[in-house]
Amino acid sequence: MSGEIKHVTDTALWVASHRALESARPDAVFHDPLAAVLAGERGLAIARSMPHSSLMSWVMVLRTSAIDRLVLSAIERGADVVLNLGAGLDTRPYRMALPPTLRWIEADFPDMIELKSTKLAAEKPVCQLERVGIDLSNRTLRQAFLRQIGAEAKCVLVISEGLLIYLESRDVAELGEDLLAVPNFKYWIQDYYHGKRRVPRSWRKNLKAAPMRFEVTDWFQFFEPLGWQPLEDITLIEEATRLKRPPPFMFPMSLLFPLLSRKRREKLAKSSGYVLMERKR
Repeated sequence: MSGEIKHVTDTALWVASHRALESARPDAVFHDPLAAVLAGERGLAIARSMPHSSLMSWVMVLRTSAIDRLVLSAIERGADVVLNLGAGLDTRPYRMALPPTLRWIEADFPDMIELKSTKLAAEKPVCQLERVGIDLSNRTLRQAFLRQIGAEAKCVLVISEGLLIYLESRDVAELGEDLLAVPNFKYWIQDYYHGKRRVPRSWRKNLKAAPMRFEVTDWFQFFEPLGWQPLEDITLIEEATRLKRPPPFMFPMSLLFPLLSRKRREKLAKSSGYVLMERKR
């Protein structure tokens, strides 16, 4: 089976396959029994075709764990609706301990929504789950969709896990403006990276159909004039330390990192992570 990534939605299969691999470990950080069902053979083929598979698995485990924590934090702060934009094959409404009254809305391309609904037709979510097939790149449709959600909720948490990196800067800015335009959209979870994204060269060929476009020197500074500010920040390294999951060995970076100055090491340690944004008061 082909492991070629032909469209950005194929990255969802890639991510799900790594959640499945983590779930099979005896020391798994989380258990996602539906990940293997969703990833299928194609997801595993994509994972096998990508070099540095251990690096991707490491990042996906930390990202999943950190965002799980941020979701629960936002709910504790009063979020009564979760809107997952570009939801892909995420399974949090099935595997997390969520309030049964929580309304969870997944939005993605219609084909992705159909695939997911078909594969999980027999499964029961723990909360009130809805799925919406929509092209989120169509701003007019997106704005109408967001207004509708906002009119039906008191406090909305938005998740854009693994989404923003595939957008142009102007598209990210427009999305931030559209979310801010709806008063009841209070929180926004993002995975972030300050500076030029360090993508292994061997990945670039595989990701031609899904290039990573969004790069900013200071991620938080980019969103500040758009009306969003960090509330809770979990860096990649902090989560790795908490879970006792050191990064996999990668030549030559693993050898060079200890030789860097302390200031440079600290900067790299803070360069990527996961953030719960809140709208500015």
